[in-house]
Order: sequence, then structure tokens, then C-alpha cells
Amino acid sequence: MHPNPILYADYPDPDVIRVEDTWYMASTTMHIFPGCDILRSYNLCDWELVCHAVPRLEGTPAQRLAEGDIYGRGMWAPSLRYAGGRFHVLFSVNDTHTTHHYSAPVASGPWEETPVAGFYHDPSLLFDDDGRVYIAHGNRDIRLTEMAPDLSAPLEGGFDQVIVRDADADQVPLGYEGSHLQKIGGRYFLSLIHWPKGGHGRRTQALFSAERPEGPWQGGDVLDDDLGFHNMGVAQGGLVDTPDGRWYAMLFQDHGAVGRLPVLTPVRFKDGLPRMESVPETVEAPDTRPCHVYPPLGGGDDFSGPALRDFWQWNHQPDDSLWRLEPEAGRLILRTGRVVTDLERAPNTLTQRTFGPACAFEVTVDASGLNNGDYAGLCALQARFAQIAVCRQDGRLFLSLIGRDSETREQAWLPLEGRWARLRAEFDFRDMKDEVRFLWRTDGDWHPLGQPHQLVYDLRHFMGVRAGLFCYSTRKSGGEAAFSDFAREVGPGA
Repeated sequence: MHPNPILYADYPDPDVIRVEDTWYMASTTMHIFPGCDILRSYNLCDWELVCHAVPRLEGTPAQRLAEGDIYGRGMWAPSLRYAGGRFHVLFSVNDTHTTHHYSAPVASGPWEETPVAGFYHDPSLLFDDDGRVYIAHGNRDIRLTEMAPDLSAPLEGGFDQVIVRDADADQVPLGYEGSHLQKIGGRYFLSLIHWPKGGHGRRTQALFSAERPEGPWQGGDVLDDDLGFHNMGVAQGGLVDTPDGRWYAMLFQDHGAVGRLPVLTPVRFKDGLPRMESVPETVEAPDTRPCHVYPPLGGGDDFSGPALRDFWQWNHQPDDSLWRLEPEAGRLILRTGRVVTDLERAPNTLTQRTFGPACAFEVTVDASGLNNGDYAGLCALQARFAQIAVCRQDGRLFLSLIGRDSETREQAWLPLEGRWARLRAEFDFRDMKDEVRFLWRTDGDWHPLGQPHQLVYDLRHFMGVRAGLFCYSTRKSGGEAAFSDFAREVGPGA
């Protein structure tokens, strides 16, 4: 039996398919690069990373943090499908209002992009048995658009109309969206998220069905459950089956600062329609390869390899001229390329997900290459971020703690003897405590720096807090820092 949520980390908007004995999942990554994570499982509960399908988007100045940013936008809500002997992923990009289609012969890639004309909010892709191709998309009004077979554009003269509409749009904080369009047993099903004001006033799962794409589509809200967790409704996702004929829904649930977590719930069919009565605290699914060992979805790194490990992702598109690995020395070098005001503007912040219920990260920072006004260290990256850093001011090195709540404030300042420090960040997400505290040492015991920082899931970033390594300049670019011996712990109290 596996506890729900099945992953205690930020994997929002999951879309899951089965190909023979293997399940695959795609998830939203927004402003993180490389993006569009593709995961794999043999039991629907334990997952491993296969690849990032999308190394770059359009490379706009905002996507590179050069002019503006794409926090909370970027790549949203991928639709993952397998048809014609190829994997397909389709998603919208909410800063450029474009739609992207990638396909690959195997899930590990290489993934090839083909252009798509138009913008489709929360798109869901369906390759029908008769060769027709559809996208369900929209908010409040859900539209079904028939596409050309290559997905390049809407099919000329093809079907295109609203199939589901929120009749009481004023009575919902969030109208129908998050489409998941599927065909099961010759019938069409459309799963949606909904947030009515009545009842418990939380996110719910809706489901509509029809005998034909043209409709009529009938249905409504089918699941209203929070797993006993702070009225955070479990919703948004699709249906997936097992080789032995069982059915499940892969949904997700808000869990405060750690992010939005995948939740698996059994589904039973009655009279040809799926039923979701409640979400169990523990769930069991068939294991098609019970001896398989799953590598962790995050971890430590001694930076001794030829490339970064695949759980690392950059905040916005990186400038590859400003970072390098020194494998012989086991070091990652981050170099500054322009002057910025704070962490949120800093290019080339290297991140990975935090995991609940608690986790901790450590790294050694060699600050000998910093210029005056440079900060380098370990952060909790979110809209209300916090960071511990080694800083050079007036030719001397200091330890600095900066946090943002209603404003950005330097909360601690301590002279540092020597050129390096070991830094540690401890995250506590238990029961939405949502705190991070920072510690340091140069040898011997750990010393706390400042007070614990309150983390908040802020819609401006729309992402769970990430641990990150950073180096930025506030006066003159060109300085650099060396990072080594990165470590991670995950556990009840970390």
C-alpha cells in the first residue's frame, strides 16, 4: 500500500498514460528549464525521471530573465498521448500565448517539435479511432477543436464548438478547466477541475461524457474530497487503466509551500460511467515489474561527472557561457553576467524540487572569486524567497541572510573568516508549517543564521518552493563562486 499523495513534491497538472506494462506521466514546469518532465512507473505510485522533453522554449528575453520574467507562466498543463507508434506531448505557453507539440518514438527521446497554429488553454489531445484528431481546451467554456492530422492547425471545415459551459459562472471562483479528453469503451469522457462556491467551497473533480464528439455532453461534479487536509480539494487529472482491467484517476492536491502533489484514487465503472466516491489515504495498484529499483527524483551531487545530474533544472533559460563544471575538482562554477537587484532577478540559479514532509540541503561555497557586491549561496526559491549567502563587501567576506515577505530584507550579517563556508537549509512542510531555516559552519558545529523564514505558496510563481544554488552581482558583473559536495536529506524531520 502507498500513502496518498503518492509523491510528496511539486508535480502539478499530471497527465498519465499506459503503454503496455508501463505508465508515463508529464507535468507542468512553467519557468524551469529544461522542462516538461516525463516520468515512468511500473506501479502508478513510484516514479522515476525519464527525461525533460523540452530543453528550451522560444528563448525570449523574458524566458532568459533578460527583460522581465515568466514566473508562473511558461509551459503549462501538458497533454501526454501515445499514438501511431510515437509519444506526443502538447502544451500551451502562457507568456507568449503559443502552443507546442513534441513527439518522440520512445519516451526518452529525442523529442522533435512541430509547429501548432493557435493558443489552446489547458489543451488535451485525443487521437480518435477513425483518424480524426481533437483538442479540448478553454476555461469556463470548454471548446472541442478538430485539428489537422499533423496537429499543425485546426482542420479547415472541421468540428469546432463549445461542448461544456459553466452555466453559473458567477458562482465559481474557478470555472471548468484542466481538460483531460479520453475515449474509453467507445465513449468519450472529459475530466475537468471545478471550484464551486457552495458546499465545502474547494476544488472538485468534474466529469462529462458523450457518445459522439459533437455531444450532447452530460455530467457534472463527481468528486469532492480533501483527504482531511485543510480543505484542499483533490482534483484535476485524467483516467488510466491497468493491464488487468482496473481503473484509476491521477489527480493532484495543493499542499502549501511544497507545491501541488499527485494523488491516485481508484475508479469503478458502473453502467459504462466512471465513479469516484472518495480518495483513500492509502492506495494499491498492480506492480508490473516488482523488482524494479527507482532512482530518486532528487539528490546530492559531487559535480564530478561530465554533466549535471538530471534532477537539476535552471530558474528560467540559462546562459550557458556563465556556468561550468570542473569534474576533476568536483566543483560547479557559477559566474555573474550582469548586475541585478536580488535573487529573483538572478540568472543561472540552479534548482531542484523540495520534498515533504521535511528535507534539507547542504553545499560548500568557495567565495574567493566574488567581486564586491556579489552574493553566492543556497536559497529557497519562491516568490517570498529566502537565501543564505557568502557576500563580499569592501574586500571582506560576510555571511548574509536575506528574506522576502512583504518586502526584501537583509535579516542577518556576520563576518566570515576564510574564503569558504558550508551552508545548510532545512525545510519543514509538516501540516503546512512551511518553514525554512538556515545554518552555517566553517568547521565543527552548525550555527543558525537569523530566524526561520515563513514560506508561502504564492501564485506569482505558481510553483512549489525549490532549493537552489545561486551567484549574482549587485555592483559589477564578472565575479564567480565555486560549489562542491552538494547533499540532500529527505525524511520525517530531515
